[in-house]
Amino acid sequence: MVKQERAARTRRSLIHAAAEVFAEVGFVPATLNVISARAGVSNGALHFHFANKAMLAEAVEAEAAETMHRLTEAARGRHGDSLQALVDAMHALLGALADDIVVRAGFELAGDVARRAHSPLRQEWQRWVEDRLRRAERTGALAEGVSWKDAACVVVAVTAGLEVLGGQDISWLSRQSVSRVWALLLPLLTDQRAPGALVSAGSRSPATALRAQPQLTQPEM
Repeated sequence: MVKQERAARTRRSLIHAAAEVFAEVGFVPATLNVISARAGVSNGALHFHFANKAMLAEAVEAEAAETMHRLTEAARGRHGDSLQALVDAMHALLGALADDIVVRAGFELAGDVARRAHSPLRQEWQRWVEDRLRRAERTGALAEGVSWKDAACVVVAVTAGLEVLGGQDISWLSRQSVSRVWALLLPLLTDQRAPGALVSAGSRSPATALRAQPQLTQPEM
């Protein structure tokens, strides 16, 4: 059991170190020597867990996908088919891109054309967004004349744009930035008759709200 726990810790350290290096220099320039040194393990230990750099990249992407799945399902669990689930999920995903090096590296690997590998990470987000908006249309949550396909194109494109811009300036990934986007989108997407029924700033758990408080420019309502 002790040996298994040690192996699991080593594997996690290698994935985290690989994410750091991939995020810093990209997939092609990254070397296994640098990754193993960053993780504080020998090259032999690295090769015990990962045969090559491609497998390490796949592990980073898999962990990023698992985090994204956990965040989106948490939003769905709180709000069901409401558009608030989509608002909260985008806030959570972009927050993870800002705070979680593995998520950030996973998405950067997904967009790295030099890597020459297919990644389903962005497609998984697109499918989740499409499913949420398809359900919103079915329940009458979308405004008259707004199709779920058009809405999904906008939401996915905006998410990708913020992700790319956030790689150069992290303020694009801030709650304020995402809130401004939803403040513009929500009145276009829904015939919302009850002001405040949908919250562009996202509905958060107390723990998340406390963690984000230093970044806020205005007090929470």
